[in-house]
Amino acid sequence: MSDNNDGKKPLGVRGGGAGGRSGNVKQSFSHGRTKNVVVETKRKRVVTPKPGAAKSGGANPKLGDPSKRPAGITDAEMERRLKALQAAKAREAEEQAAREAEEQRRAEERERRRAEIEAKEREEREREEAAKKKAEEEERARLEAEKAEAAAKKAAADAKKAAPKAAPKAAEAPAAPAAGGDDRGPARGAPTKTGIATPRKKEREDDAGRRGKGRDDSRRGGKLTLNQALTGGEGGRQKSLAAMKRKQERLRQKAMGNQEREKIVRDVQLPETIVVSELANRMAERVADVVKELMKMGMMVTQNQTIDADTAELIIEEFGHKVVRVSDADVEDVITQIEDSEEELEGRPPVITIMGHVDHGKTSLLDAIRNANVTAGEAGGITQHIGAYQVTTDSGAVLTFLDTPGHAAFTSMRSRGAQVTDIVVLVVAADDSVMPQTIEAISHAKAAGVPMIVAINKCDKPAADPMKVRTELLQHEVVVEAMSGEVQDIEVSAKTGAGLDSLLEAIALQAEILELKANPGRAAEGAVIEAKLDVGRGPVATVLIQKGTLKRGDIFVVGEQWGKVRALINDKGERVDEAAPSVPVEVLGLNGTPEAGDVLNVVATEAQAREIAEYRENAAKEKRAAAGAATTLEQLMAKAKADQNVSELPILVKADVQGSAEAIVQAMEKIGNDEVRVRVLHSGVGAITESDIGLAEASGAPVFGFNVRANAPARNSANQKGVEIRYYSVIYDLVDDVKAAASGLLSAEIRENFIGYSEIKEVFKVTGIGKVAGCLVTEGVARRSAGVRLLRDNVVIHEGTLKTLKRFKDEVKEVISGQECGMAFENYDDIRPGDVIEIFEREEVERTL
Repeated sequence: MSDNNDGKKPLGVRGGGAGGRSGNVKQSFSHGRTKNVVVETKRKRVVTPKPGAAKSGGANPKLGDPSKRPAGITDAEMERRLKALQAAKAREAEEQAAREAEEQRRAEERERRRAEIEAKEREEREREEAAKKKAEEEERARLEAEKAEAAAKKAAADAKKAAPKAAPKAAEAPAAPAAGGDDRGPARGAPTKTGIATPRKKEREDDAGRRGKGRDDSRRGGKLTLNQALTGGEGGRQKSLAAMKRKQERLRQKAMGNQEREKIVRDVQLPETIVVSELANRMAERVADVVKELMKMGMMVTQNQTIDADTAELIIEEFGHKVVRVSDADVEDVITQIEDSEEELEGRPPVITIMGHVDHGKTSLLDAIRNANVTAGEAGGITQHIGAYQVTTDSGAVLTFLDTPGHAAFTSMRSRGAQVTDIVVLVVAADDSVMPQTIEAISHAKAAGVPMIVAINKCDKPAADPMKVRTELLQHEVVVEAMSGEVQDIEVSAKTGAGLDSLLEAIALQAEILELKANPGRAAEGAVIEAKLDVGRGPVATVLIQKGTLKRGDIFVVGEQWGKVRALINDKGERVDEAAPSVPVEVLGLNGTPEAGDVLNVVATEAQAREIAEYRENAAKEKRAAAGAATTLEQLMAKAKADQNVSELPILVKADVQGSAEAIVQAMEKIGNDEVRVRVLHSGVGAITESDIGLAEASGAPVFGFNVRANAPARNSANQKGVEIRYYSVIYDLVDDVKAAASGLLSAEIRENFIGYSEIKEVFKVTGIGKVAGCLVTEGVARRSAGVRLLRDNVVIHEGTLKTLKRFKDEVKEVISGQECGMAFENYDDIRPGDVIEIFEREEVERTL
């Protein structure tokens, strides 16, 4: 056995063998569970050293006998093993102590929680027992009170019955013995010899019977319910609070003699259509009653349906109210036209509009008056916006100038300028004389009924001829003072400044004659000269105040838009708090961009302004829809048939200001003819946005930006979708490009050029080709690529192309006059001698608008 185990001894269990060693270990698990296990340990090894293995020197007593160690174990190794064993024992002792401490802590925690739960349960039981005890005591007190009351009633009844009988006996009977009984007689209620109970005994028996009956009833009744507690246990229900109130109201009406309430007659405002519930609300009647009346009239409607004004009027009269008819347009009644009295009127500066043909020096003349340089900042040197400025002369007079464009496209701008002005200054170049837009400006001034002053500009030029200008103005019924007329004419030069003082004096004289006055103390009213969408400031309108004073914070409505004045900016770019009559200002605070030419009115509240703007917007939508819709089916079919042969060039227009957009749209409408036209899908002010690109892509239209640019998302979207964006700063270029693009839609014009004639002399039949005509070219030249017509007695028999053209036996491209040739027609054989062949060529000529 020792040979098989190499001197190792087997493991054993305590008590299992001699020298065996074992121990109990306490294992810890989760949730505080433990388990004792028996661990077997190895027996102590006894190592017999080999002879000669012991070294010289004394053995270390701590390391044990070297002779008993295993073979090959040195003292250092033995010492290291002993230290490891001691460290393991120490660590095991620490872990055991930690496990015991943790187990003790968990046991204490479990005990504490158990105690808390038991305390809560105990408190809950005590609370329930107290509540139950209190309920039992209340029930017992109630039953005892009922019994006492019943006993008192019965005793009173018995006493009332026994009183007549007891009166005669009382005289005969001896005095009643004392309570408790003695030798004087039996106690009250004690049994007599005859066995008949006394009245006291009878009462006790009755009480006992009642108590027993009450106990039985309460036992049969079970638990006390909430309904029993509220109704007193009688099984009935108490009246509700509403029932009590109704009863009190009936008693009050009865006390007042049943007088009916007097009906209140109301003035009911009735629009064109109204909802049934709203009609009932305005009459202060029940909705059910109104619906019932409508059903009596044969209209099966609900409270959410709409009825017309005539039906509603019948219902209002049926209920005894008065009808006040109103319409949607009544919302504008808040804008009242006040007649100003003479005492309230004060003098105001005149408004002067500069008008004339393009490039006649209108803006330069105004710059010379203002000592500014506006033309330097204008694209192409032409004015494309309306400018509004105020100028103070050397004499102290304040003048308001409006500068209008002279280009043919800006007719609407010139018309607006003439409508809001007091005086028109017609600028005519001395070297160019009267031009088309000069004539148009004269017409606008006459239509507006305002006085005119003619400023003959560019008199410093060598080619200037002021007298020619005066003479040509006579053709248009403008007679100047130099020609014995009433219209003032002044020769000026914007370049040298000559005649400017005379022009200002003439304007001041004309303003003095007009006696211009306005009331600055009333609510403001003005005209929108120009409107634009500014990136940083939002919608901005240039307004010329005509009446009253516009102040910061005023609520106003202008066209289809409304707003509150956030800021007022004058022509110098300065912020002001108010604007008096004849003062042009930029107004900030609109909710949208108004149309140029709209009238600005100040109102009292935001609700009124919003209501008026919504009404105007809806009215404009209905008007546009009515204008665009065909009235009859025949008109619709005729329009569709006409549009079938018309090619359209769709475009989108975005401009910097409203007036420019309007002018461009009007110019686009004039481009086209019966075959081609330009259709503006959308026009607006402000930068080109992503929504514009989406609309352009859906319609296949280019986008034209006039003094505006596309933002970054719009540019990216245009690149992805392949939408073309074109930028312009001069209206000439835009109109010319659109004309060129629209011209590309025109079908090319086909022109025929006759190049020759030939006469058929003989007809031959050739195998594989058919009939071939032997011809003599009598005029011009015959070409194989040209078109031909066969004439018989000067009547066209056939038109087509040549299949072959031969000179002798060879195919040739052309044959000149005087030579003979052979011709064969493509898909045509009916040719005869004497027929004439007409030879021609076609060419396409591009058309322009």
